Amino acid sequence: MRIAIHAFDGISMFHLATPLAVFGEVARLGLADWQTVVWTDAERTAGPIRTAEGVSLGDLSGAEVLDRADVVVFGSWPTSFVPAAPSLVEAIRAAHDRGAVVVGLCLGAFPVADAGLLDGRAAVTHWFHAELLARRHREVEVRAEALHIDHGDVLTSAGTAAGLDACLHLVRSRLGAEAAVRVARSMVVAPHRDGNQAQYLDRPVPPSPGVGPIATTMAWASDHLDEALTVATLAQRAGMSPRHFTRRFRETVGTTPAQWLAARRLDHARRLLESTDFSIARVARACGFASPVTFRQNFVARHGTTPTAHRRQFVGLAQVLS
Repeated sequence: MRIAIHAFDGISMFHLATPLAVFGEVARLGLADWQTVVWTDAERTAGPIRTAEGVSLGDLSGAEVLDRADVVVFGSWPTSFVPAAPSLVEAIRAAHDRGAVVVGLCLGAFPVADAGLLDGRAAVTHWFHAELLARRHREVEVRAEALHIDHGDVLTSAGTAAGLDACLHLVRSRLGAEAAVRVARSMVVAPHRDGNQAQYLDRPVPPSPGVGPIATTMAWASDHLDEALTVATLAQRAGMSPRHFTRRFRETVGTTPAQWLAARRLDHARRLLESTDFSIARVARACGFASPVTFRQNFVARHGTTPTAHRRQFVGLAQVLS
């Protein structure tokens, strides 16, 4: 199988190395004859490109490699979010029409969407830019929570580490679960995370408001998550009426006190699951949930997986890969 991986001036080495490492490992382990090639836009002037880290990369192929590629991978896209050039759009569409699978990892979903391959379909990108993708391509159903979404002919993934999940998913779909596990073990990464599992990065919660009664109350609440905190409790702490506190909190933080508190409880719970051997009931109590059942329901709603499954994925990773 021939895999063409797109590069551009300013691409991060991680985003370029992710598909190269996963698909290259398939060949190195002798699992299949997978060949990778790095290419850059046909309209680029001759000469090397420079990665975001300042590394110069030369001797790259042009878009003509798409004529023979079985898989076309966009590992990222410039953060200027410039629309894909007409010649690139044409090349993507031609490769897809010929039967190539088109993959958009992280911001790589943008050129795939520019080519119209996601029209009327679900897609995912890095959560921080999901809203931009949705605004630019209203015909695309952007699912900001997913790790990756596979339509068979088009695959998109969330940011950074989710690209590894998507590439391993492609290995699994082409070569089977055993091959994917061998690649994952060789690279010492998780062998499988379901594509519908929520992205594990913290949500874009506004930064600390700095100083003042709202900031002081937020800091205090973060240290007392095991208590039965209410808006009235927080308002009293801030020296305000509940109504005035709620209004000032929303103006300052961008969300309601209840929403912010729920997010902090669940983020704290996630960290406890990953770093301690506390029972689920103890984690629930430590984060202020009335019961393990309530904790589980809220955790699934936010993270798309159960507390037990989350712990197995992170805490049990060493045993899974040993």
